[in-house]
Amino acid sequence: MDAKTKWQNHAHKKLVSKTIMRVRYMDDEEMETMGWYKRPIVIELNDNSLLIPQMDDEGNDGGAMFLFKNGKEDLIPTL
Repeated sequence: MDAKTKWQNHAHKKLVSKTIMRVRYMDDEEMETMGWYKRPIVIELNDNSLLIPQMDDEGNDGGAMFLFKNGKEDLIPTL
């Protein structure tokens, strides 16, 4: 199995059929626990999972969320 298929299957298992229950910005305590300087958006799912955009694969800081729908671009920035 190639890397693309492997990670696509992993994401599918983690995300398909989940429901977004709450959307908020990371609080100061969470940001400090992560050792970050930016507060990204946090997406809470119905299985208590949290989706948190990161700057990079190593988790060096919080990241912005790029949105694309019907040919239009939008952004949820870090704070």
